[in-house]
Amino acid sequence: MSDVYERIAALPAEKRALLQQQLRNRKTQNTAHATQDENHTPDQYDVAILGGGISGLTLALELKKNRPSMRILVIDKQKHPVPEAAHKVGESSVEIAAHYLRDILGLKEHLETQQIRKFGLRMFFTNADNKDITRRVELGSTEFPPLATYQIDRGRLENMLGKLLPEQGVNFLDGVKVQQIMLRPEQDTHCITVNQGGQERQISARWVVDASGRSALLQRQLGLAKKWGHAANSAWFRVKHPIDINTWSDDPAWHSRIPKGDRSLSTNHLMGPGYWVWIIRLASGSTSVGIVADANVHPFEGFNLFERAMAWLHEREPQLAQLIEEHRDEVQDFRVMRDYSYGCQQLYSGERWCLTGEAAVSLDPLYSPGSDMIAISNGLICDLITRDMKGEDIQSRAAINDRLFLNLASIWINIYEKQYSLMDKAQVMVSKIIWDTAFYWGVFGLLYFHHAFRDIAESPGIATNLAKIAQLSNRVQAFYREWHSIADKEAADTFVDLYSPINFMVKLHAGMDAKLSPSELDAQFAANVRLFEQLAGQLMSTVIQTYASRAGDEAVLKQIQRWQTEPYLAELIATYRRENRVNPTSTGWMMLDQGVREKVEAIR
Repeated sequence: MSDVYERIAALPAEKRALLQQQLRNRKTQNTAHATQDENHTPDQYDVAILGGGISGLTLALELKKNRPSMRILVIDKQKHPVPEAAHKVGESSVEIAAHYLRDILGLKEHLETQQIRKFGLRMFFTNADNKDITRRVELGSTEFPPLATYQIDRGRLENMLGKLLPEQGVNFLDGVKVQQIMLRPEQDTHCITVNQGGQERQISARWVVDASGRSALLQRQLGLAKKWGHAANSAWFRVKHPIDINTWSDDPAWHSRIPKGDRSLSTNHLMGPGYWVWIIRLASGSTSVGIVADANVHPFEGFNLFERAMAWLHEREPQLAQLIEEHRDEVQDFRVMRDYSYGCQQLYSGERWCLTGEAAVSLDPLYSPGSDMIAISNGLICDLITRDMKGEDIQSRAAINDRLFLNLASIWINIYEKQYSLMDKAQVMVSKIIWDTAFYWGVFGLLYFHHAFRDIAESPGIATNLAKIAQLSNRVQAFYREWHSIADKEAADTFVDLYSPINFMVKLHAGMDAKLSPSELDAQFAANVRLFEQLAGQLMSTVIQTYASRAGDEAVLKQIQRWQTEPYLAELIATYRRENRVNPTSTGWMMLDQGVREKVEAIR
């Protein structure tokens, strides 16, 4: 110790004075924090999170990891532990959510030992009576992509988090109902009244975050609900039986399509006109089965009870229905959700309140975006609260984060709106699914993995390109509807690998985790935007060329003429022709006649 004093004494007077001042400041800060902690009553917190589902629990963990001294309370109306398997829907995760849980929250061991590594998404498109899985067009991977994703038993995950958080110093009240939220932005804290064991309890918190799911406490209280133009319903149940889609046929040729992986570990989709059915294996041994259907095509009353759902499946998906019949005594639950998709007018406020998860927005279960939206939203909320706790003025930052998330939600919902009508034509849907997946990896995934959403205020180039890619995405989604109106209906006996044979898919997937610097990210995102313009032009050029041979059909002729006279499409086709000379892209993502494709490419 005397050696330390000697070195301090040997410092120049100016540096010695600066060091002394720093030590005095640190002592003052430590005293202030100690006094502040002493003044806290047991019911005073920095953050109160309303809801103990996946959105609230993960937010609490992320906040604690970012600022260990933060006083956090999670309030959940449900008693814990919750049941495994038959608890909550939303079992499939994709790359953003997997990265959030595994790498940002540090839950790798749980995911790898207590959940199932997912073998990507897999889709089987309708063919005739759907009694032979081998006749259906199949879209999926033949190998595990490098970035792992998982099938998640929500009960198992939430129980683990419920035990972990108190160990991390987070207070967790389960079986407690929120009765009133009194926002007091003019004061240092808001006030929450809860009912715990029949007794009222007052809780004060500087920040209130609503993670109450579809109860949407703050959204309802503040009148923030927003209707979207996507009307669809869902019903689902869990079976205490590992449904294995590989057993649906003993055809050796069909089995040989997947030499390395296991179809049963995919998020399997059975696609039909205006609907799809999911089959998801869970680590607990159960299987989740769900029906999702366009409300305008399939009335909710047709499958909103278990017996009705079974009759509905027998008519449309007989192979699955027959297997469930054999295990009726193992059905664990039955749930429904009517008109599940909705938006929100505001999620984050400088007055120290936020919404996250389904308390804010609900998109659609196709492509499993729910936990992705939680990951993005929680990150933006964590950024706001951490800055506020450091003493920063977060008014403008709250407005920026709010506008960003609402814009992302707008891009995302347009992938679903008016698109369920396309599901009866594999030709169109194969291309759309590959486009949607590539877009997810090259836009949302790239930006999330590189923390660009959190830093959007300091990234004007990325913000500009995000607006540009939004316009492109919306036009491509409309193009798929236009193509569907003239497309051939039947397709069969075809397998499409959506990953390894397609050069841009491999590149975009790896690019998510490229660990780029801010300047490199800016350049890469701009390059990705150009790539998507090229792919859009490739799609449009190929479809127009393919259907030109049917110009005798008046409807086809009129559609081609509309495409050919649209300036924006002409720009995209020109971009494709220019870029393809130096950066040719695979053609296998467009399931059109191979001979026509080769002829079109030769013309280029």
